[in-house]
Amino acid sequence: MNEKKASHPLYESLVQALVEQDPTLSTGKLFGMPCLKQGKKAALGAYDGGVVFKLEGPAHAEALALDGAVLFDPGGKGRPMKGWVVVGPEHQSAWLSLAMAALGE
Repeated sequence: MNEKKASHPLYESLVQALVEQDPTLSTGKLFGMPCLKQGKKAALGAYDGGVVFKLEGPAHAEALALDGAVLFDPGGKGRPMKGWVVVGPEHQSAWLSLAMAALGE
């Protein structure tokens, strides 16, 4: 398994809390990584020990302003997905609010 795409306890705790709040959310895979879906669309996923969030507007800017946060480049070929931001575990205190923004709440 690709270590960057492996799930981890911090991510699992976040997903568990979100699903407890909203049982309509479901888990799945996106680019081979564990993800959380709202309907058929992925909102966030486990990546490289952190979480990648699909964000826009102020939440996107807030996430990118965090030290070490980067745009998600799933292929590692210099073609990042502009709407997706990887936020490392050092900022886990921001994950819940970013997840809520990714879910549109």
